[in-house]
Amino acid sequence: MSYPLFFKYVLRNLDPEQAHHLAFGAIRAVGRVPGGRTALAKVLAPRDPALAVRAFGIDFPGPFGLAAGFDKNAVGIDELGALGFDFVEIGTVTAQAQPGNPKKRLFRLVEDRAVVNRMGFNNDGATAVAARLHARGPRRPKHPTVLGVNIGKTKAVPEAEAAADYVASTEKLARHADYLVVNVSSPNTPGLRNLQAVEHLRPLLAAVRDAADRTVTARRVPLLVKIAPDLADDDIDAVADLALELGLDGIIATNTTIGRDGLRSSGAEVEACGAGGLSGAPLKARSLEVLRRLRARVGGRIVLVGVGGVENAADVWERLEAGATLVQGYTGFIYEGPFWCRKIHRELSDRLRTSTYTSLAELTAVTSADRARGTNDE
Repeated sequence: MSYPLFFKYVLRNLDPEQAHHLAFGAIRAVGRVPGGRTALAKVLAPRDPALAVRAFGIDFPGPFGLAAGFDKNAVGIDELGALGFDFVEIGTVTAQAQPGNPKKRLFRLVEDRAVVNRMGFNNDGATAVAARLHARGPRRPKHPTVLGVNIGKTKAVPEAEAAADYVASTEKLARHADYLVVNVSSPNTPGLRNLQAVEHLRPLLAAVRDAADRTVTARRVPLLVKIAPDLADDDIDAVADLALELGLDGIIATNTTIGRDGLRSSGAEVEACGAGGLSGAPLKARSLEVLRRLRARVGGRIVLVGVGGVENAADVWERLEAGATLVQGYTGFIYEGPFWCRKIHRELSDRLRTSTYTSLAELTAVTSADRARGTNDE
C-alpha cells in the first residue's frame, strides 16, 4: 500500500496524536533491528555531496532537517536521520517534566495540508532527556545525525523566573547539542510569547549564552532563537538587531501561527480544532516573508533557518534563495510519509544540475554575499 492510501484509510482515521505515536514507533522499531538503520539510510537517505552546506561551523550533509516537535524526548534521533533528514531538532524540552495540555490537543486540517496543535511542551524534562542523550554516546563521528536541542519554559515557572528555567535546561543539555535553540514563540504556553519582547529576551538569551559557555568549555555551542510569524514587522527587526548585538549564531523563522486566515477547510472544522498553533501549507507565505525581512536586516552575519509551510524541494530552494542556509519541515512529513526526504533530496539535486550553481554551498555563499551587500529582493 502506498503512503497516500495508508494515510487516507488508516492514519487519517486515527486520532492524530495516536497516529504520531504509531508511525514514530514503527520508524524506531525498524531502525533498531540489527542492520535496520543502515538499510533505511541506504534506501531513503542517499547523499549527494553537492547538497552539503556549512552553518555555524558545522558541516551538514544537506540543508533539510526535521523541526522540533516530532521527537520531543530524543528517542529516535538516528532513526530519523536514516530517513534522510540532514539534521534533527529535538524538543521542545523544558527544565521540569510536564504532561502538556489536556487531550485532545492535535488536529488535522487535511484540505489545507495543515495541523493545529496545542500540545503545551509535553516532554520528559531536561534531566531525563540529558540522560538519554548521554546514553546515546558521543556527539560524533559515531552518530552522523546533526542534533539541535530546542528548549522552552516550564509552564509552572513564573515569567519573572524564565531565564533561570532556561539556564537549568541549558546546563543539562548544551553539552549534547550540536546547536541549541531558545524557543520563545510557541502559542501553547501562557505568556511565553511575551518573552520575544527585547526587554525580556535580551537578559534571557545572555543568561543562556553564559550558561552554555560555562557548561561546555571544549567548544562553543551555537545558539539560535526561534520566533513567531505573528510578530509585527518592527518587532522582527528588533529581534534581528538584538541577535546581532548579542552575537547569536542564528534565527529560526518561524514557529506556528495563531492566525486562521485563508483556510479552505470549513469554518465549523476550523472552529472544532480550537486554540493552538497552525502549521503546514497555510503558513508558507508569512514564514517566507519573515525570512526575507530578516535577510534584509541581518545580512550574512547570522545563519537563517527557514521553516513553515515547507512541502517540497521547490519550497526548500525558494527559502535558500531567500537567504536561509538551512530549512526545516514537519507537517509535510505527516502528509508525505517516509519517502519525503528522499524525494526532496532528489529534486534538489535535479534543480542544482540545471542551475548556475555547482553546489548548494555555492548558492548559500552567494546569497550570504548578497545579504552582506544589503541586497533586498523583496
